[in-house]
Amino acid sequence: MKLSSVLGCITGTPAKQEVSGTCASKQDAEVADNERLPKAIKDVMPAPRPHWVGDGFFVHPVFSQLAFTKHVSPFLMFDYAAPRNFEPTTSRLGVGKHPHRGFETVTIAFQGEVEHGDSVGNHGVIGPGDVQWMTAGRGIVHEEYHSENLARQGGTFEFCQLWVNLPKKHKMTAPRYQPILKQDIPQVPLISEDIAMDYGYVRIIAGSYLGATGPAKTFSAVNLWDILLTTKGWPAEIQLPAGHTTLIFVRRGSLKVGAKGLVGPQGMVRLDMAGSLARLEAQEDNTQLLLLGGEPIDEPIAARGPFVMNTQDELVQANADYRSGRFGR
Repeated sequence: MKLSSVLGCITGTPAKQEVSGTCASKQDAEVADNERLPKAIKDVMPAPRPHWVGDGFFVHPVFSQLAFTKHVSPFLMFDYAAPRNFEPTTSRLGVGKHPHRGFETVTIAFQGEVEHGDSVGNHGVIGPGDVQWMTAGRGIVHEEYHSENLARQGGTFEFCQLWVNLPKKHKMTAPRYQPILKQDIPQVPLISEDIAMDYGYVRIIAGSYLGATGPAKTFSAVNLWDILLTTKGWPAEIQLPAGHTTLIFVRRGSLKVGAKGLVGPQGMVRLDMAGSLARLEAQEDNTQLLLLGGEPIDEPIAARGPFVMNTQDELVQANADYRSGRFGR
């Protein structure tokens, strides 16, 4: 089926329904209508005050008081570093060696470069559009810095890091590192059905959208989409899984969600789990978003510093294992 036909089915345009395929029958159309209930807005969170992490990352703690709670599950924490210019330096700017257990870190570079190294031998540098997906699992020690090239030359740096929880059955999995390059991330255009114009795109880092599947391997159902809305006032309807957490973060520009939800730069909207449709309308040209979605992990969260487990006893054990040198083996 052509992409325009798929979009016609998803946006509910009757003229685009075909005799065969996704929207083949009246019954299928009725099911699609039932699945097109809009997701209500639970809350709109304005941009939080930024703070330094190490000496290289000046970040907004996007989840604020919702971090490490069931309200953002399967996610735990989200830091965003807005564009900031750094002068050339001979210092290594970032965060030195530190441990993790029980979750994953996802780092996206938008401008500048991020360098990673860890205790199981992984090393990588990501640039604009690239992603590092690190599974701490049973234990890893890693460090994150501006790349040597960025430090030497100076320049604009923009990135984000998301912490994704691991289900209990996978918390002690072996550590893993996934370097995901920009060219390996599928990009689906947002196309108007009325005018032959491209109004933006969705880059699928994890999960699936319109038949395209992101390269990231995950331990639970997760959608991580990088979205550009090029044109102010043009509404995009995004189909989402019902029953999933949905969080939409505005990197740049401003956004209207549904009829009333207005979100400014570095703000976030949290949608209800019921329903499966989000209507997004850019309030400025070239509005850039990150959509975080996933199936909630219905398990206790015990978090202390760099460890996220299910019980306090497991946190005590994680600390003991790290101090005895058992991480990264």
